[in-house]
Amino acid sequence: MKAVLVLENGSVFEGISLGATGTTVGEVVFNTAMSGYQEILTDPSYKGQIVTMTYSEIGNYGLNTFDEESDRPYVEGFIVKEASKITSNFRSQISLNDYLKEHGIVGIENIDTRKLTKELRVEGSLIGAISTGADIETLKKIVSNYEIVGKDLVKYVSTKETYNFKEGLFRFGYEKRKIKKVLDALDGKRVVVIDFGVKRNILRYLVEVGFDVIVANAYTTLNDVKNLNPDAIFLSNGPGDPRGVDEKWIKEYKKIIKNYPSFGICFGHQIILRSFGVKIYKMKFGHHGGNHPVMDLDTEKVFVTAQNHNYAADEKDSLEKGFKITYKNLNDGSVEGVKHKELPIMSVQYHPEASPGPHDAEHLFENFAKMVLEN
Repeated sequence: MKAVLVLENGSVFEGISLGATGTTVGEVVFNTAMSGYQEILTDPSYKGQIVTMTYSEIGNYGLNTFDEESDRPYVEGFIVKEASKITSNFRSQISLNDYLKEHGIVGIENIDTRKLTKELRVEGSLIGAISTGADIETLKKIVSNYEIVGKDLVKYVSTKETYNFKEGLFRFGYEKRKIKKVLDALDGKRVVVIDFGVKRNILRYLVEVGFDVIVANAYTTLNDVKNLNPDAIFLSNGPGDPRGVDEKWIKEYKKIIKNYPSFGICFGHQIILRSFGVKIYKMKFGHHGGNHPVMDLDTEKVFVTAQNHNYAADEKDSLEKGFKITYKNLNDGSVEGVKHKELPIMSVQYHPEASPGPHDAEHLFENFAKMVLEN
C-alpha cells in the first residue's frame, strides 16, 4: 500500500505504508541511532513527534516485551528507509511492521531518509503528516493547523497512580557493568521520581544503585511529596516544550527540589533550571541519537551520549541564576549539565541510562547516590 509524507514547507515524500493505515501528524525529527528502535518507539519523550531513523535498515532484530521503556509506543509516526522483513534474534517476539500495526502507529518506508534529514538540518524540525489515504492538499491543511510549541504534553504520559518500582538492570550474565550499589549505606533510601514521562531504564538504574524507588504523577505538590517520606527527588525525562508546563507547577517543583537532594535528566534538567528562572529556548532541530560527544568540564573527559531533546537551557542565564556548568556538547557548545552552587542539585541534558547504549555516563547514578548520602 502506498503512503505519503507531507511537510509544512511543502515537501512531499511518496513511499510504502509501514504499520497501521490511516493519517497521523506530528513534529518530524531525525534520530541517528543505529539500534535501539524499540526503546525509541516506547520513549514517552517522543509524544507529539514523528521519528525518522537515519540508519538505512530498521527492524532486523525484531521487538520484545522486555526492552520497552514504557507500556506502549508514544511516537506519533515512524519513518525508515527500509523496514527489515526478517527478524533474527533469540529474544525477538514480533516484527517491526506487526508491532506498529498492533499499536496503531502509522509509518512510512522506502523514502529518501537522507534527503529528509538534510531538509530537517537546514530548515529545523518541521511539522509533518503521514497518510495512507488522505490527499496531499488535505494533509497540507492538517499540517498547517498543528501546533506543538508551548503545549504541555506531560499530562498525556505521566502516571496516574503512585507506584513502587523494583526491577533492576537486565543482564545476559557475561557482561561486566560498572554500575554498582553505592556502599550499603543507602540501605533503601527512598527517591521519589516526578514522572514527566519516565523511561523504565532510568528507574532500573535508580534501583541498581540501591534506592527504594517511588514514582509519582508529575502534578505533585510539596505536601504530596512529604507524605511519601523521600530522601531524594528525581525529575524525569518527558516530551515537548518545558515552557508549556504551567507556572504554578514550576513554583511547586522549586519548593520540592530546595527541600531534598535532587537529580534531573533531560526534561527534568530543563524543569530544574526553569524553576530557578533560567531561560529555555527551542533548538533548530534538537539532539536525537546515540552518538553525541559531551565533555565533563572539570576533568575534560569526553563521553559519547544518547540524547533526545528539542530544547536547551541558556548558558549565561544558568550561571547568573546560581548554577555551575558541568557538561557541554562538543558539537554545538550547548549546556549539557549543571550543578547548583549552594544546594545539592544536579542535572544533565543527555541520557546516562541509555539503552541499548552508550553507557559512558552511567556513573552519574552513583554520583547522585553519593550526593544523597552526603546530604
